[in-house]
Amino acid sequence: MAEIRFGCGRAPQIEAPQSVEQMMTRLRGSDEAARAYPIGRFDSLIARNTVFRQMRSQERGLSRDLADLDAEDPARGAMTRDLEALHLRITEHIRKGRRREMRDFGHEIQRRITTRDGLRERLTAFWADHFTAHSKNQQLRPADAAYVEEAIRPHVAGRFADMLRAAATHPVMLLYLDQAGSIGPNSRSAKTGSKRGGMNENLAREMLELHTLGVDGPYQQSDVRQLAELLTGLSYAPAKGFVFRKGHAEPGYETVMGKRYGGGKPVIEDIYAAFDDLSAHPATARHIAEKLARHFVSDLPDAGLVAALETAFVDSGGNLATVTEALLRHPAAWGPDHGKVKQPFDFVTSALRALGAGPRHIPVKHRQRMRRYLHTPLAQMGQNWHRPPGPDGWPEEDAAWIMPQRLVARMQWAMTVPFALMKLLPDPEDFMHMALGNRVTPDLAFAARGAETRAIGVGLVLLSPAFQRM
Repeated sequence: MAEIRFGCGRAPQIEAPQSVEQMMTRLRGSDEAARAYPIGRFDSLIARNTVFRQMRSQERGLSRDLADLDAEDPARGAMTRDLEALHLRITEHIRKGRRREMRDFGHEIQRRITTRDGLRERLTAFWADHFTAHSKNQQLRPADAAYVEEAIRPHVAGRFADMLRAAATHPVMLLYLDQAGSIGPNSRSAKTGSKRGGMNENLAREMLELHTLGVDGPYQQSDVRQLAELLTGLSYAPAKGFVFRKGHAEPGYETVMGKRYGGGKPVIEDIYAAFDDLSAHPATARHIAEKLARHFVSDLPDAGLVAALETAFVDSGGNLATVTEALLRHPAAWGPDHGKVKQPFDFVTSALRALGAGPRHIPVKHRQRMRRYLHTPLAQMGQNWHRPPGPDGWPEEDAAWIMPQRLVARMQWAMTVPFALMKLLPDPEDFMHMALGNRVTPDLAFAARGAETRAIGVGLVLLSPAFQRM
């Protein structure tokens, strides 16, 4: 159950953790999977984006110049060839970005199927969903994985306040929630007219409603407004990444949840102080506790489990390793009933892991095969990689994942893709016992033994209620 409910699933070649102590030791230790399968950094995208903008600017200039030339102008031929060559460079630039995105997708899968620290992978996914953000600009799509790698993953065993700060100031979040262009109504930029636009409340609202206090938290619209004014200045520069623009910042004091911030010259430390106070608020502890219990254990979690997680959060000052350990040590977290329905990414990666798939089975360098066998099926199951439907992330309730159309997509994948990727599949009965342990039922055992082919037998095991749930 440690591997199934709190990890990435059982694997024939990887020893499962034998205790909570071992799980926590691995979580607090070095990140072996990240070293083995690296994800591209956001900084590397800045230079690529600069080159892309320059090429687009050249393209527009050449197109205008070409349109201004007479049909018989002798320079027309050379200019047309220059424009065609530029189009080819732009197309190749776009292709490289897509290859990087697919490589990062493949590396996330390879981490899941090979890791000895499945808890870290699950926590990374949980917190990335909690702080949902993704790129709206097609050219920045590869940044989605970088955001998780930089703002979320380093903090899953650290302080919640540090993760909040990292997520809220990452360029992907600033662009996703339109914070980068937010300008205080009385700021220097607004008064001089050097920048157009107004103040945006998206980040402030989601920070209170989703990231910290919760949708039913003790805040008012005035707190949203005041926090939005305080956050003005958090911005993004295409050539630099995250920047704090003092000229955009609203001057004067802002009062959020009864506490005053600022008052002097705009400094980012005032914003960080508000982050720390929101992180330490009792409502935040309650919100995080309920969400963790719902995600890992049940849509209707045990009240005692939620209370234990809340206490651990408060007493530790938001230390997430302490909160995670409290989750793992509570008896209600290990109830014998099968837990939550696996979300598509959990289902697909746990299936490959249980089948003993290795890195060679994930066609990272073949973008079309990656799409056909992994990326597109996940979208058909309802989980387009790194593209949740809104700032509140993926739905938690089981009913969202077991609709007929999405179940059909799971069936099609389970019956065809394992064989397409691996060719040699294990004996269905052996696979069933390895993957499920004491969850095997007589009906499933009968079906697996009677399957006409290994592919069908394996597919039946993967589609069983026992495998579909954590």
